[in-house]
Amino acid sequence: MKVSTLQTLSCTAVLLLLPLLTSCHPATAPQSSDQSSLVLIQLNNPALLGYNWKNVSCHLCKALFTILDVAVGEACIRLHLAEEEICREITELFRDDFIRALQESVLWPTEACAILVGPACGKFDIYAPWNLTLPKVPKPPVTPPSPPKPGSPQSRVLFLTDVHWDKEYETGSPADCRDPLCCRKDLNTHRWGRRQAGYWGTYSKCDLPLRTVENLLENAAKAGPWDWVYWTGDIPAHNVWSQTRKQQLTELRVISKLIQKHLGANVTVYPAVGNHESTPVNSFPPPFVHGNRSSSWLYDTMAQEWSVWLPEEALKTLRYGGFYSVEVEPGLRLVSLNMNFCARENFWLMVNSTDPANQLQWLVHVLQASEDKGEKVHIIGHIPPGLCLGSWSWNYYHIVNRYESTITGQFFGHTHLDEFEMFYDEATMTRPLGVAFIAPSVTSYIALNPGYRVYYVDGNYQGSSRLVLDHETYILNLTTANSSPGSVPVSPDPNPKWTLLYRATEAYGVSTLFPSDYHALMKTFIRDDKVFQKYWYLRHKGHVSKPCMETCKTTILCTLQSGRSDELVKCDLLNGFGGDLAKAARRTLC
Repeated sequence: MKVSTLQTLSCTAVLLLLPLLTSCHPATAPQSSDQSSLVLIQLNNPALLGYNWKNVSCHLCKALFTILDVAVGEACIRLHLAEEEICREITELFRDDFIRALQESVLWPTEACAILVGPACGKFDIYAPWNLTLPKVPKPPVTPPSPPKPGSPQSRVLFLTDVHWDKEYETGSPADCRDPLCCRKDLNTHRWGRRQAGYWGTYSKCDLPLRTVENLLENAAKAGPWDWVYWTGDIPAHNVWSQTRKQQLTELRVISKLIQKHLGANVTVYPAVGNHESTPVNSFPPPFVHGNRSSSWLYDTMAQEWSVWLPEEALKTLRYGGFYSVEVEPGLRLVSLNMNFCARENFWLMVNSTDPANQLQWLVHVLQASEDKGEKVHIIGHIPPGLCLGSWSWNYYHIVNRYESTITGQFFGHTHLDEFEMFYDEATMTRPLGVAFIAPSVTSYIALNPGYRVYYVDGNYQGSSRLVLDHETYILNLTTANSSPGSVPVSPDPNPKWTLLYRATEAYGVSTLFPSDYHALMKTFIRDDKVFQKYWYLRHKGHVSKPCMETCKTTILCTLQSGRSDELVKCDLLNGFGGDLAKAARRTLC
């Protein structure tokens, strides 16, 4: 079979561009951590591309990778991955860094063609399994947590994630468009409908105007006081094809200063790095990459802006690799991880995906020191561990198992949805020992109400567990906010109300939010579909059009039940489905 050059380059374009244009969307199904298998599924799917890479010779494949930077833009256009202007811009933006990463990795070009053509072209092992080293100190005996005594102090923690401020948002602009991001001024693409962008936000693939972000902060300040704030990144909008370093840094400074202004100088904010902070998006070179292609331009500015909240010791590791550790209160330590070093979309990991920046090994040292001192530790980060590359995710899971008595809170964002991931003991995979809380986004992208989270944590007293006892989600109902009651003609509410969507213990009928409570809740989801559909509604911040049934439900249950990447079989181990649940989820993936 003869394969045209355009077809061949089209496949490469999918490999390069599709994650850039879609990776920011809220997750609707679990994704395999085995990137090579995902690539092969996409590249060998006749319905998707109409041909098979196995028909390409090694010489042709290597030649095509050599001219990748020239042809990928044209392939993007022909495949209709985006409008022509966006294809040109995103190719130009990503080309140099992507090609440099390929050149420095084992994938230039022989091993890249081994993925696409077969082992005759080379060996593919950049995501091969790896293991970190744990101290030989025995794991302390585990004491199951008990609810605190009535009247015990609680810490009230504000949680912000995925702001996604769009400087180009314009009221009245098209809410439906072919671009990856709508509701923007000077949007000259063809409209799909007549809907227009609302004043405070829009139920569409639109981010937020600055006024909505500031209104949230004003209301959050009134809802205080806060003991401290966790903020897990993603400041810029989803216009990833047209971003510059100057724009990224400007937006970082503006939002950092707004948070400080509205929440006050007495409230400490602990930030984490999102995948959208860099440009190109998802591009986070490991620290051994120096010069202009390093991330120092970003980390140095973060250190400047966040020095009002973080001590110099934390700023040092922030400048080095975007992560840090700091004491929140006596007995409680925070670790902020740079989860971009676990992300399959970070093409710099093609150079070396084995514990980039030695971040996980550093985490082990921090946790061991905290265990020795009797400290409890909270971990924050942007991307949930269950969405990470396989080996990274499994090593992180192993760390959580070893230090289950020390790690008492895990807090993430990124999916824009209200979710969680479970952690079980590795010996039996049946005893729940941890929960990774995934909070909903500030942004409305895609078709969501803006929102924020409040955590109630066992407070500052001798013997405190520092576990999450409860949480609340607040939203801005865009339908109400964009139409002031009784106004003629219809006009936006000048003082929109951020209202309580739900409180977790009340919504699900539990007394605490310990791992055992979430384990029991998972069983309730399986047994009682009414409770699961309530979760489905709350998962989307109170804006969802249809229920989640059958394969949708089994897929969601699989993702909730594991903080370890690509471990669908756990669904069967826990619930006795005889393999059917995992099979259903895999069908959804493929």
